[in-house]
Amino acid sequence: MADEADNEIEEFSEALAKRIGTLEEMNERLLDEARHNEGEKRYIQNEMTRLQKEIQRIKFELDRMKTPPMIIGTIKDVLTDGRVVVKSSTGPDFIVNIAEYISTENVIVGSRVALNKQSLAVVGVLPQSVDPIITGGEVIEKPETSYDDIGGLDDQIREIKEAVEDPLLKPELYEKVGIEPPNGVLLVGPPGTGKTLLAKAAAHETSATFIKFVGSELVQKYIGEGARLVRELFDMAREKAPAIVFIDELDSVGAKRLEVATSGDREVQRTLMQLLAELDGFDSLENVKIIGATNRPDILDEALLRPGRFDRIIEIPPPDYEGRMQIFHIHTKKMNLAKGINYEELAAKTAGATGAEIKAICTEAGIFTIRENRSKVKMADFLLAIVKVMSDEIEGREENQKMFA
Repeated sequence: MADEADNEIEEFSEALAKRIGTLEEMNERLLDEARHNEGEKRYIQNEMTRLQKEIQRIKFELDRMKTPPMIIGTIKDVLTDGRVVVKSSTGPDFIVNIAEYISTENVIVGSRVALNKQSLAVVGVLPQSVDPIITGGEVIEKPETSYDDIGGLDDQIREIKEAVEDPLLKPELYEKVGIEPPNGVLLVGPPGTGKTLLAKAAAHETSATFIKFVGSELVQKYIGEGARLVRELFDMAREKAPAIVFIDELDSVGAKRLEVATSGDREVQRTLMQLLAELDGFDSLENVKIIGATNRPDILDEALLRPGRFDRIIEIPPPDYEGRMQIFHIHTKKMNLAKGINYEELAAKTAGATGAEIKAICTEAGIFTIRENRSKVKMADFLLAIVKVMSDEIEGREENQKMFA
């Protein structure tokens, strides 16, 4: 009987052990499911949060798109009671209130403002607009060109230093003497003689912002557009001061005014008059220097050439013998040259050539070298390049003479 009881107890214990194992496995499985469900819950909560933010963004964008358009206006006068006189883009003038959150420091005559379409109240101050033609011009914070890159113009470099560099770098010298520095410098000379290089080098030496424009870019189709561009050009120069404004081909906008003129000529004259006003107007050009360049000084208006505007006229002639040698040295210093390059002979054979033509000769010599699969430029390559470039230039000059005969 005792053995039977022991067997029953042992069997019962084994059954209980199996039951416990089964329950433990079930408990582990339930715990895994609970952990999985918890992860799903967190994922769903995060997704709900993301969707709520997306809904808010879409609602905000929808409200913004439903906002009625505003009218652009310009402040003409500020009244003592806090209101302002605004000229709207629709035409008439209005006396309107200003929103409380707008700082009174920004509310000045000439500011562009946004007006509520219904009440016409000023609800925002807009930044001053600058025409893309002005912002898209050649604006270089500090040109890399220096006076070492210019040959044969020692006297002209000295004059431009006196007229442009010294007033920007050493204004105390003029104060001690008791004179005002020149406002502008006019560079006169044939194409390719280095007028633009001189202006860039002056900006490099003074660390001034270099702003270059061609005169024809300031002439526009509609009345008043050219004058507005001139104003914005000088406003940008004052903001970036010290700055050097270089106007190339000045004769395209500064030609003599004629009594008999078309409507297009009159618009060019309006642009010229605005340029004259900026050069010698009420707004100071203390840290802004103007450099003009032209190869037709004979057609410039006399008002441009008078003292107080372009005070100094610097003639840039084609380089002489010594100047041509310097220019050849400058343009060949980075070239891989063979032995036997005779700079004296090169300078002698290029009488009358400009700096641009000498640079073209050096480039052509390099092309002849590449054509023959060589790595060093020989003297013969330069002689061939001189024949090619100078003959092309002579033919071009003869064609121009026939055209204008």
